[in-house]
Amino acid sequence: MDFMKMMLPLIAVLLAISARLALSETNAVASTALPLLSMTNALAKARNGGAATLSAYAPDAKYKLRIGDKVSFQILEDRDAPKNLVVADSGELDVPYLGRLAAMDKTCKQLAGEIKEQLEKDYYYRASIVLALEAANRVLGRVYVWGQVRNQGPIEMAVNENLTAGKAVLRAGGFGDFANKKKVKLIHPGINGGPKQVIELNMVEILEDGQTEKDVLLQSDDSVIVGSRLINF
Repeated sequence: MDFMKMMLPLIAVLLAISARLALSETNAVASTALPLLSMTNALAKARNGGAATLSAYAPDAKYKLRIGDKVSFQILEDRDAPKNLVVADSGELDVPYLGRLAAMDKTCKQLAGEIKEQLEKDYYYRASIVLALEAANRVLGRVYVWGQVRNQGPIEMAVNENLTAGKAVLRAGGFGDFANKKKVKLIHPGINGGPKQVIELNMVEILEDGQTEKDVLLQSDDSVIVGSRLINF
């Protein structure tokens, strides 16, 4: 009995130590589980947030696509990364599964609707299309300056630029030594196969006398032709 009495305090100490160890292990497991739970919650929130973002996505319904524009294209059901596509010189976009589709002068919203309809007709039960403008082509088109100027050839027209015949001549380096400044021809090509239009401009009045109201705005593919004087002296 005396021996048991002597062992009781030791047993109590051992039980206390064992309880503390068990509690520490429980806390360690809990501390490990909490980050995992937080990560799970974060992923769930990310998924929910992503779904909300995708459901709130609205393609551009105003800007009309032009040649050289770069767009981002994605079919959400494929779970692939977005692809960069460029509107070709033909005005078409090479769309996966469908091939070339007319894109010029259409908004992303219009084109996305057409792509969705065609994909769901032949390839998908449901196709969620994300189509967005990545980079707009800053070059609207080209005009051409020929004849008695310092630098003949094409000149690029930037978007929202008011390029006139007089400005095109100046951008071509100005008139050559034997230029007929009073009879500069501006040629508008025929639209849809129609007849071309020829306008004669007096650049002395426009560029030297400051009568800029007589200058004419250029359109893509216009030609400015500066002839030579009949008598050169």
